Amino acid sequence: MSTPSPGHVVALVVAAGRGTRFGGAVPKQYGPLAGRTVLRHAVDTLLRHPGVHAVRMVIHPDDRALYDRAIAGLELAAPVPGGASRAESVRNGLEALAASAPRHVLVHDGARPLIDPATVTRVLAALDTHVGAVPAVPVADTLKRASEDGMVAATVPRSGLWRAQTPQGFRFDRLLAAHRARPDGLEPTDDAQLLELAGETVAIVQGSEDNIKITHDGDLARAERLFAQPAGDIRVGTGFDVHAFADGDHVWLAGIRIPHERGLSGHSDADVALHALTDAVLGAIGAADIGHHFPPSDPQWRGAASDRFLAHAAELVARRGGAIVHVDVTIICERPKVGPHRERMVARIAGILGITADRVSVKATTTEGLGFTGRREGIAAQAAATVRLP
Repeated sequence: MSTPSPGHVVALVVAAGRGTRFGGAVPKQYGPLAGRTVLRHAVDTLLRHPGVHAVRMVIHPDDRALYDRAIAGLELAAPVPGGASRAESVRNGLEALAASAPRHVLVHDGARPLIDPATVTRVLAALDTHVGAVPAVPVADTLKRASEDGMVAATVPRSGLWRAQTPQGFRFDRLLAAHRARPDGLEPTDDAQLLELAGETVAIVQGSEDNIKITHDGDLARAERLFAQPAGDIRVGTGFDVHAFADGDHVWLAGIRIPHERGLSGHSDADVALHALTDAVLGAIGAADIGHHFPPSDPQWRGAASDRFLAHAAELVARRGGAIVHVDVTIICERPKVGPHRERMVARIAGILGITADRVSVKATTTEGLGFTGRREGIAAQAAATVRLP
């Protein structure tokens, strides 16, 4: 992934614990779960989220071989060595990000494999108006305080009590300052506690009952059952778009600028491939079409880059707790040739949608000289998008 820069959101995944309560042969975050490691499930969800621009890992130095196997195939920056406590591990990770100074940071426990995109979206949305945000679920059970001999000492009122989860989101500069100012001997149970001590206001957003932390064998068994549940509601949407040639020296196709003897006519950058794909994603979730969200009559979209349209469609999927499973784009034209640019197109679309490149297909065809594309009057594109909703 690209190096984070100001304005970006970085997910810091803390996976340096030893998992002594888990009792397995390896630390719990590297244990097997539904065909992958616990850690990989968490990382994949964060990498796919359109609001997360980079993921950085904090691991125990002794676990490098386990880590390398767990993240095989992912392009991540080198992991940061953890400290003697969770707070020290988070501090190490934040210090490693200080030079790039992202605007927001999400701190997530590597032993929470069942984070859902909707929770991440709610946390990020809360950061528009708050310094920090914590996903949590309200306490529903009656709480008892026990004495040392195991007897009930008191009933604790549960009104206003919530169970905090991760990822917790923060303004990066404020969280780093809070960690640097952490009093000696204080071992906070989460990062929000440090901001609370600094007098900052931290928002609570709705979490998920399924966002469990793997601590004991029973937690792993529960996670296995959750992964074994049906995959959810699978939706497929399609899109089609056409733009005519006009004066110019380049065209935009699938987010790539391609030199050409003519340009494409359109209110935005006329990227026919991204327009068709945007409609496909919107169609899969029943969210009208691109013109509904970005009216061509609105002057603010004149000349706009079409990646903004596709990113918006992906964000709507994430807000509903869904995930984009696969997209397929076919570009129909005689010229320019798509083949030399195909790999860059795939990478660009994958980056906009926050998915891996193996979930993106870009194809090209001609109409054998027939029709308006055959006469080289314009370019057409059709697309399909497969989306999984809860």
